[in-house]
Amino acid sequence: MTHNQLQPLPLSDSPTAPIPPGKDDLRPKMPEPLPVRLVTIENGHILAGSGQEMQLDTFYVGLLGFEKEEDTSALVYRADNFRLICEVHEQPLSRTDMRALGIEVPVLREAEQKLIDAEIEYERRKGLYPGQQSLALQDPAGNWIELTGRSEFR
Repeated sequence: MTHNQLQPLPLSDSPTAPIPPGKDDLRPKMPEPLPVRLVTIENGHILAGSGQEMQLDTFYVGLLGFEKEEDTSALVYRADNFRLICEVHEQPLSRTDMRALGIEVPVLREAEQKLIDAEIEYERRKGLYPGQQSLALQDPAGNWIELTGRSEFR
């Protein structure tokens, strides 16, 4: 490295310089992170029967805080870290396993209250560690999901 590479940029040329009052900030806006995260290592996949799209929108977007991607031909919900891809099939559906899809919400109590208000059945589960709790339930298409609260310690 040469001496020139180690010199910091002057503040006036910095993209983080304060914007004077009355001027518009023309820098590109960074979107806020979504409140939900999938507890997976890649995009999640669920099954649904045809005609359940509106119920799934209400559940995943309205209740849990996912963002629906409109520019795709498939039914896709975006979490903060991955996408939840819904494969729509003609009914009846056959499921090969009963594993729950993990979804992390900001506050588990608030998610539980939303489930109570929407009159959605769920089961509260206690984990192996003290204070570890989750809510197990089925989405409108019958897919098992498990809601956990965001841990403050990572």
